[in-house]
Amino acid sequence: MQAHQLFSAVDPATVTELFTWLRENERDLYKNAVASLAANKRLRPVFVTKKPVSEQITWLHKTLQSKTSDMMGEHLLQIWFMQGKQEMLVSFCDSLEIPHDGNGTVEGDLPDDLDSEKLKLATDTLLKAHSPSLTTLYLQVFNMQRSGGWPALTEILASDDRLKLA
Repeated sequence: MQAHQLFSAVDPATVTELFTWLRENERDLYKNAVASLAANKRLRPVFVTKKPVSEQITWLHKTLQSKTSDMMGEHLLQIWFMQGKQEMLVSFCDSLEIPHDGNGTVEGDLPDDLDSEKLKLATDTLLKAHSPSLTTLYLQVFNMQRSGGWPALTEILASDDRLKLA
């Protein structure tokens, strides 16, 4: 899936969590995202920033559902998972025995193949600790890190009924 498809399918509560975290922890990134997305719509950023926060988030969510916003959407998701959801990355990397720096940043290249059994265990571990929607979103974003994704992960995302975005 591409970022705009993820934003079209994910539940609004997860999107609210993402943008709330960005506003509180990555204020400059949040402002830049608003400015960039507003410019893409030929709007001044003040048009968005004058709205109440809940309306800003709704506008951002709707705007990121557009294919033209894919790059920004993917970037925001990556930042959120890398900095705001590090425990997910660490757990996932540990389960798959992918070397990382202790904060979830992979050391070296990502593996060419993912072991199906380890991947099932990693998925189960994530689902025990996080909502199915958040887990699915994380796995979809991880799968975007390699052109075409990993066949084993693509298969799990397609076949596991627990892995639904909404």
